[in-house]
Amino acid sequence: MAPLALHHIDVAMRKSKHFYVRKAHRWISIFVGVQLLMWTASGLYFSWTDIDEIHGDQFLAPGAQSTALRDLRFPDLDMEVSGLGLRFIDNRAHLWINGAVLIDPANGTVKPGVSKDEAEGIARRHIKDEYHLVSSTLLTEAGRHHEYRGRPLPAWVITFAGPTTLTAYVSQRDGSFQRVRHRSWRIFDFLWMLHTMDYQGRDDFNNAVLRAFSLFALSVVLTGFILFFVSRANRNAQKLKAGR
Repeated sequence: MAPLALHHIDVAMRKSKHFYVRKAHRWISIFVGVQLLMWTASGLYFSWTDIDEIHGDQFLAPGAQSTALRDLRFPDLDMEVSGLGLRFIDNRAHLWINGAVLIDPANGTVKPGVSKDEAEGIARRHIKDEYHLVSSTLLTEAGRHHEYRGRPLPAWVITFAGPTTLTAYVSQRDGSFQRVRHRSWRIFDFLWMLHTMDYQGRDDFNNAVLRAFSLFALSVVLTGFILFFVSRANRNAQKLKAGR
């Protein structure tokens, strides 16, 4: 076979390598490109935000309540105690026993939960005075995408207005102040869903979709490296032939 024909065959083989590597790299890049963009954008947002501000610490009033032991009455209940806490309702300490029973120390009776007015007072004590209370409703269900997901139910939802709109959550069972939510938190939560690719519940960082796209993203990098070295080897071979 003539040298020229062998040269053309060799060039065609090298072009074939380039063609398939470039094609794989191109299509994989298109497939994962949008998600790579979302990972980058959300990651930038996370790195430029203060997580304490996202939690809403700047909206909370400082200070903790306390009570004297002599003001507490322990009821004569036939139950084992594995956990004991204090809940302040109407500025009075109540006993929260075993994460299930709320005791009013004034008379030693079981309190069935906190009322709307009591919940508003609890929320009012935690939120800064520059925000005024607008409305209160009782939340009995929270889906997997709800901003109060994973927290104790039922809960009082208390809305405040001011420099920004706030939503405070108070557990109806024990009167504990749970969370405050605001616009920046909701933006963070939405970007977190895009970042983790958990479109069902937002909080699963080990879901199959994320793992699959991580592998695809890795393949984009690997095919890029392969393409670089294949192209470099081809250029070096052409230079050697040109120098002969």
